[in-house]
Amino acid sequence: MSESKDFLRTIVEEDLKSGKYKEVITRFPPEPNGFPHIGHAKSICINFGIARDYHGHCNLRMDDTNPTTEDMKYVEALKDAVTWLGFEWADKVYFASDYFPKIYDYAVQLVKMGKAYVDSLNEEEIREYRGTVTTAGKRSKFADRSIEENLDLLERMKKGEFKDGEHVLRAKIDMSAPNMKMRDPLLYRIRHAHHFRTGDEWCIYPMYDFAHCLSDYCEGVTHSICTLEFENNRDIYDWVLDELELKLPRPYQHEFARLGMNYTVMSKRKFLELVNDGYVNGWDDPRMPTIAGYKRRGYTAESILNFCDQIGIAKANSMVDVAQLEFCIRDDLNTKVPRVMCVLDPLKIIIENYEGEEEIDASCYPHDVPKEGSRKLPFSKEIYIERDDFMENPPEGYFRLTPSQPVRLKHAYILTCKEVVKDANGNIIEIKAEYHPDSRSGSDTSGIKVKSAIHWVSAKHAKAVEVRLYERLYSVEAPEGLEDLNPDSLHIIKNAFVEPAVITQKPDVRFQFERQGYFYADPIDYTDDLPVFNKIVGLKDSWTKKAEAPKSQTKKVLVEGTVAPMSEEEQVFFDKYTLAFGLNNEIANILARDAELSSFYEETLSFVNSPVSLANIVANEVARELKLEATLKFSAKEISELVTMIDEGTISNKIAKQVFEEMAKSGENPTAIVEAQGLTQISDPEKLKPIIDEVIAKNPDNVAKFKAGNTNLFGFFVGQVLKNSGGKANPTVVNELVTEKLKHV
Repeated sequence: MSESKDFLRTIVEEDLKSGKYKEVITRFPPEPNGFPHIGHAKSICINFGIARDYHGHCNLRMDDTNPTTEDMKYVEALKDAVTWLGFEWADKVYFASDYFPKIYDYAVQLVKMGKAYVDSLNEEEIREYRGTVTTAGKRSKFADRSIEENLDLLERMKKGEFKDGEHVLRAKIDMSAPNMKMRDPLLYRIRHAHHFRTGDEWCIYPMYDFAHCLSDYCEGVTHSICTLEFENNRDIYDWVLDELELKLPRPYQHEFARLGMNYTVMSKRKFLELVNDGYVNGWDDPRMPTIAGYKRRGYTAESILNFCDQIGIAKANSMVDVAQLEFCIRDDLNTKVPRVMCVLDPLKIIIENYEGEEEIDASCYPHDVPKEGSRKLPFSKEIYIERDDFMENPPEGYFRLTPSQPVRLKHAYILTCKEVVKDANGNIIEIKAEYHPDSRSGSDTSGIKVKSAIHWVSAKHAKAVEVRLYERLYSVEAPEGLEDLNPDSLHIIKNAFVEPAVITQKPDVRFQFERQGYFYADPIDYTDDLPVFNKIVGLKDSWTKKAEAPKSQTKKVLVEGTVAPMSEEEQVFFDKYTLAFGLNNEIANILARDAELSSFYEETLSFVNSPVSLANIVANEVARELKLEATLKFSAKEISELVTMIDEGTISNKIAKQVFEEMAKSGENPTAIVEAQGLTQISDPEKLKPIIDEVIAKNPDNVAKFKAGNTNLFGFFVGQVLKNSGGKANPTVVNELVTEKLKHV
């Protein structure tokens, strides 16, 4: 169960404790008129998550009450989104159209009770008669029709005798109600349109407010959880169920704040405009904030779930920084994906004093990633480097290859420029160089000092690929229309080259291209003849710097993550952090370039000798706090205490994040927080086994699926154990115990 209890879970617990409900039943009820977006991901996590946490179930129900906009392809997209995020709906997919006959019967019942009438005002008159927030509305003269006349008209509406808009069915409530939603709301309207499920059986369709509460009731939903824009609709929800005197237990509506994210729109209408008018390449375009778009771009389900968990559940609307979502995918991929080399803008180098070929055994992961793996990296006489990694007339502080400055080839040798070859127009087309045989990485005895290392590929062995560099779709923080689209949201490179190890893998993989960012093999366009890679996200958030750059400079920025050369002082720090401390390039780069961060990091090292663990927390958590707060509420010494507890196994990394958040908020000492909240990590197998046994016993269906071959469910069992332990279980020990347990069930 979630470690920090939100207000919705508090409501659910109180309802269960009081006996109001015996089982928690929620529902995720989207309208199938577009692909689900990142806001839907939050709703999916809430509805399915609450049902899971309280051992209930969540229905996936399509609100298919408007035949003019709905389609089966949207139903499939919604099903795929829920499944991809790791959730399962109860027994089948439900549809509001399943209940059309029953909903119609309820409408007839309201008419017979004198609580509903057929109105013949036109749309403009209905709007005019409703009044304003300061003046009461006026009831239609057609509200005086007899029950018999209303029943006759409603039946004839159902039979298709009238045109669209000729009549509507309205509830008879209060035309002076302060909540304008209660001023005789519409219950049914005429729509002579083909429905993708019911065909032409119906020509009248229930309005959302009428169908939704009754669909919830028909399914036995207990907690109808929706976003804040439906807060005023709650009165109608309750009115319908109360007036019909439906037997208890009945559902109740609860609202939470919807997801708002800068540089992003959450409007299906605007999505349709983008798709239908060709501004993007379909609903799953990797620039789209749809779940299908994130999935195709290369985001992981885990990163989306972590993002939804981080932003939490609130009662008031607010704006979330899209950089937080980008941080979540970086954080997820950093320890998962192999590092390889890709040259986006190739410049050929001929190494004149090298003959033959060799294979270099190169690690796929840096020192601070607890994962092993290497690949064979071919080296030959001709290689490609990035064009901007050579400069004939470099500015001060440029540390890559120049006519007078050698550079190291990552994993390989030191290289010295001997000659620059140009075409008739003066453009550099080739570099002639020499390598130093005694300078190979790991056994360098050359004595040559270099200030940086660059990536490269062997020209003979490299594979040509297409690389798609994606930026944010909108260029302004609060986009409104097409005029706010970012004209540079997609940049396609057709002559990039990758090392062979990238191609020998199956297509459905992610990589970190050294110094470029994280990339994903496009699941649709990737072929053996032309591999296609999508850029998921850069190695760091460079958007803010680009947004603040002068207009004359913005067009020069093609690759997110491209940064200015380091100063001499920054380079000293970078070399120290990578060579002496063993930090990966990404973390070292963040620390070296920020004087405040590097100073804080150096101070933490004076208290405890744990450079990698300290670097990770300073470059991520501390850096984030510095962006938010001018003054930190914790000291370098307290961060070192926190890291010591992690290194000694006293607390897990997950608990450490929780402790850090408390430190940042209250300024309390980490040791005191751990002791006061009882957060010490559980590593004793005898204490963990009962928790594992309980999880296994409560999930026999998933156990059967696992034993039948669905090994992806292993993560589910581990996750449940971690949740049931309040996040205090040692993940390594849990993995071992769950593995052993599943062998014998």
